[in-house]
Amino acid sequence: MNKVKVGIVGLGRLGKQHAENIAFRIPNAELTAVCSIVEKEIAEVQKNWGIKYGYTDYDEMLENKELDAIFISSPSSFHCEQIEKALKAEFHVFSEKPLGLYLNEAEKVAKVVNECRDKQVFMLGFMRRYDKSYVYAKEKIEEGAIGKPILIRCYGLDPTSAIGSFLKFAKNNYSGGLFLDMAIHDLDLARWYLGSEAERVWAIGDSYEYPEFKEINDAETGVALVKFKNGAMGIFVADRNCAHGYHIETEIIGTRGTLRIGTIPEKNLVTVFDHTGAIRECSEGFLERFEQAYLSEVEEFINCIIEKSQPKVTVEDGVNSTALAYACKESFETGKLITL
Repeated sequence: MNKVKVGIVGLGRLGKQHAENIAFRIPNAELTAVCSIVEKEIAEVQKNWGIKYGYTDYDEMLENKELDAIFISSPSSFHCEQIEKALKAEFHVFSEKPLGLYLNEAEKVAKVVNECRDKQVFMLGFMRRYDKSYVYAKEKIEEGAIGKPILIRCYGLDPTSAIGSFLKFAKNNYSGGLFLDMAIHDLDLARWYLGSEAERVWAIGDSYEYPEFKEINDAETGVALVKFKNGAMGIFVADRNCAHGYHIETEIIGTRGTLRIGTIPEKNLVTVFDHTGAIRECSEGFLERFEQAYLSEVEEFINCIIEKSQPKVTVEDGVNSTALAYACKESFETGKLITL
């Protein structure tokens, strides 16, 4: 196999970034086909990038036997169905998070993934595991630098500037809500860093500035408190209305020390001095903050296909993170303490 020929479904903000990475930044990959329900997106990419095939029908793309792999960057509500179809058509599959919006569908697709494991590669897009700072923190934990991790605190704050586009997305029932769509990255990191699954969850939240969130039974800002099976604790804050920009912060407290990642969400190492004072600008969005991580995760996927190996992120990570995120959603909606 000289190059892995990839077809991608979904050309929104993240999908287009993935498509560009596959087309121009990964030597062993070739973007051969694109699929979207928006014909304008297909025409633009085909014209500007010289992509051979364009589809508005996902099933039609799966009939293209020139392809080796399918990359799924469509809305979350379509993931499970599209994963299952692509695997049954004998393609390697990369899917953006979450694995599914409901635990039963995530468990169902996990069975299909494991049935195909000997001959096909499946990978889920938990890109923070490929960010250099988060990887370094994991190495320090494994070295015993902070002793035994006992508490993780995560802030996931989206910029206010993105609220309009998100509400349009959410009102079509594509997101699954604050915890499944947004906090799931932090919930997965907690499982990874603590080496344990969740046991009990309590989540609260509300709409403070934008009542539209309450209208769709979602929260503008939410908090979850999680007890893990090994006794460790987790505090997770997710917010759609961050005035200063995109703020992703993680703290892991251990018995002999503490690690913090992204305490100040700096855009770069530049300080601007002007009449307002000394300013350190913030990242403006996830594509900027995790640009390298999005590239690195797809590089691993392509390398796994070529080397006939399996990625470090497994389908079980997808199932268990979905279970935890859905428990947070259930607790938020019912006001009850949820036992997993």
